[in-house]
Amino acid sequence: MEKPPSSFFVIGFSIVATLTLASFASCMAAEFNRTSKKDLKLNGRFCFLPESEAFKLGVAGLICLIMAQIIGNTIICHSYWPKENRKSCSVKRPLLSTTLLISWASFGIAVVMMSGAISMSSRQEYGKGWVEGECYVVKDRIFVGAALLILINGASTIFSAAIARKSHPKGPTQINSQIR
Repeated sequence: MEKPPSSFFVIGFSIVATLTLASFASCMAAEFNRTSKKDLKLNGRFCFLPESEAFKLGVAGLICLIMAQIIGNTIICHSYWPKENRKSCSVKRPLLSTTLLISWASFGIAVVMMSGAISMSSRQEYGKGWVEGECYVVKDRIFVGAALLILINGASTIFSAAIARKSHPKGPTQINSQIR
């Protein structure tokens, strides 16, 4: 089996890197545009928080992160597992397994952090706050923490794809298979 063309990987790596950086930038911008305690309005025991720009920026960052993860893992699958063996998901390379684990762990934690922060950044009406009618404000550096996890995710995904590309199983070339 021949290796897929190099241009496929260069383009794929570029897309994953671009989406990772876009997600990182969105999270950093969301950190600076999140609601703060001064935005909180109280009316007796009810509270109100307006929607902040962090909501839109966080959603954009989350979408970019998910797209980067999907594209990166598609590249890994297509470069490591031969087409006829794709039903099997066993990875026999410890470094590849480790980088994939780091990629998925950082992805999962970042998604949870971003989802909670995005949800808290949406409009919270009087008496209908985030949870049980109470208003919650996103803590400092939550979006920054998610942004750092996004960088770890992007780097480990690209590194995993590079390892998978390098350890691509060798099979018969197209010419050899035609001769047989």
